Amino acid sequence: MSTPAIPRRQRRHDPGRRDRLIDAALTVIAERGVAGTTHREIARAADVPLGSMTYHFASLEEVLAEAFTRHADAVARVFDERLSAARDRDEAVEAVITLVADDLLGSRHDLVLTAELYVAAARNPALLAVTQAWMARSRQALERHFDATTARELDALIEGLTLHSALSTDPMTPEQIRHAIHRYLR
Repeated sequence: MSTPAIPRRQRRHDPGRRDRLIDAALTVIAERGVAGTTHREIARAADVPLGSMTYHFASLEEVLAEAFTRHADAVARVFDERLSAARDRDEAVEAVITLVADDLLGSRHDLVLTAELYVAAARNPALLAVTQAWMARSRQALERHFDATTARELDALIEGLTLHSALSTDPMTPEQIRHAIHRYLR
């Protein structure tokens, strides 16, 4: 007597699952912080089985690096677009002001992700590599209009203005941001 064959479940074709997991990781990081980000929470947010995490990623560190790289790339793209559109130094200065006042301070979600990346990168060399690549790309965009030394210093000023405004109970106004950037670039 043979045992009846168990019907095989049809395999679900889901080519975008890995990308959804990375996006879900960014959502979880923004909601719970890096410390509260787990395989289980990411899978839940992506609405996929927990096993998908270990199928697509070797470790949670790999997921975090991929997620933060995606975030850094998105912000760097905005940097590139703003500075590429500038035709001269004056327009580049205005692009930097708009970048800080509107783009970088415009999304609480992105600000939280950036702050989480900075803190995590201070402890994790893989994430430090993400921040280094991001800074290099930012400086490269700035170097279209400013010398290398000025670009590096301006990049640090941009980060400082953004974090200071994001974390302050009395954030700088767009006009104060404009004044600070103009004052530095005199």
